[in-house]
Order: sequence, then structure tokens, then C-alpha cells
Amino acid sequence: MSEADRKETFLIPGYQHRTLKELAHHAIWRLIAPLPDRPYIAVKYRVIKGAWPDLKQPKTFTEKVQARKLHDRNPLFPVVVDKAAMKDYVARRVGGDYVIPSYWVGTDLMDVDWKAVELPAVVKPTHASAQGRFLYNARDIDNLLTDNPAPRWLTLDHAAYNREWAYAEVSPRIVIEQMLRTQGGIPWDYRVFTFNGVVSHIEVNMRVEGKGYACHYSPAWEKLPFHDPDYLPLYSGEVKRPARLEEMLRVAETLGSDFDFVRVDLYADDQWIKVGELTLYPGGGFERFDPPDYDRWLGDKWTLAFEIP
Repeated sequence: MSEADRKETFLIPGYQHRTLKELAHHAIWRLIAPLPDRPYIAVKYRVIKGAWPDLKQPKTFTEKVQARKLHDRNPLFPVVVDKAAMKDYVARRVGGDYVIPSYWVGTDLMDVDWKAVELPAVVKPTHASAQGRFLYNARDIDNLLTDNPAPRWLTLDHAAYNREWAYAEVSPRIVIEQMLRTQGGIPWDYRVFTFNGVVSHIEVNMRVEGKGYACHYSPAWEKLPFHDPDYLPLYSGEVKRPARLEEMLRVAETLGSDFDFVRVDLYADDQWIKVGELTLYPGGGFERFDPPDYDRWLGDKWTLAFEIP
């Protein structure tokens, strides 16, 4: 297969590799599922991060994500967590050129007019993460329709699993959209953390020689010394400064100015920038930081725009 025809998996290699520890965690989540939001969140946080969260006076970034889940009912949240609805919002705020074109949105894959879908394409639920398929050819479409993950996707519920309120207000659907390509493969994911429209840093998720890696950079493109040990391996090398970095920062700052915090997930090439999604609850607020002090470093940048009773 030539470089131009390279096929890749939907999930970046190494992401969500199920270890025995993770399987044990999922068993615990099922046991505590009947709990109300506050104790459920506290127990889940304690199991993953090894400490109880301060939900009354949150200080770290991950504690503040938990507080947002419990108390922030911003009416914009259900709009921006919907991977289809957010496209109109992004177009209004920064322009349609930054939006990934959609071919179809609905609930039954059997209703799709596949003649209107230009391959390669991406199919995924509008209301969940880490789920989807890459469609490169007619065989991929046949496999999709044979397996038909739509019924399972439509039952996914982040509002129950991670107690992320905004998803409870979203009608589950499926979107088919254009697949972005650069240099024969999937573009890297630039996750831009913004607080009241100010960029704190950029998380870079990359595919290198069939493996997934992550690292973090400042807005001035200086590498930062922390990572999440439960996520992708830390990339030890240097990442080339994106050709359109200044434009990427402007787009993220404009979208971020409507929120006390939002992560603006971008894809970029030398010729274009596209907004992948807007993330309100990164990792459900359960991400680990190595070194741990960076959880507080990031939390200090977040001035909450909602009251904690």
C-alpha cells in the first residue's frame, strides 16, 4: 500500500488498551452506578487518582472539572458537546472554513444515501467519545452495515458513566463527515486548553510509525514537562512548530472566550485548520498528571464562572 493510500484505525494506537487494572475499574463503576452524582464522582476519583477530591473548594484542574459536572448548567454546554450541533456554533463564531463538512446526520445507518458520501469518511456518534469507524472503501461500508454499531452507539450515556451533565441534554445521533488527510494519513490532534479565551497550553496527540504518543507545548511552542501516564506514551522527541500556529491560537481563543474553560480540539495542515470538537470535561476530570503538581498549576488558571452551593 502506498503512502497516499495508508489506512489507519479510528482510535490512535495505544489508546484505551484494556489492562487488568482498567477491567477491574469498570467492574467497580458498575457496582457504584446506583449512587447519586456527588458520591459516585468522589469514589471514582478516589479509585483512579488515589485521593478524595475537594468538591466544596476545588483547587486542582481535575477537581474543578468535577465541580463543573455537579454545578455548571451553562445552556451552551449541550450545544457544544454535540458533535453535529457544534458545527453551526463554530461556523458562527469563527467561520465555516474551520468546520469539517458533514454528509449525513441521523439515527439509522440504513437510511444513508451512500452515493452522497465521499470516501474516505468518518462515522461516529455525536454524543460520545472514543467510538467510530474510518471508511476508506465500499468494503468498509459493507462491514459497517453488517456489524451495525448504531444501536449500541445510541445507548452510550456519558451523563450516567461520567456524570457529565451536558450529555443528558443531547439527543443521541450519528454523524458521517469528511475524513481529513495530510501527508497520506490522519492529521495530528492539537488540543488547545483555554481559560476565558486565554490559551494555557496545547496537548499534541500524534501517530508516529504506527504508534500513538502525546506531549504538551506552551503557546510559544516550548515543550512542557508533564503528561498523563494513563493515556498515551510521552513523546520524547521535539514536535515541529505548526505552520499555522498563530491562526490556531486565534481560533481557539475566539471559541474559548465564551467559556471559563474549554478545550478546543484542532486538526491542522500547512494549508488549513479544522475544529474537531469542543471538550468541556477532559478525561471526565479523572486525568492523572506526572508530575502531580501540574494538576494544581492548571487549576490555578481556571476561575470558575459558576457558584458552588
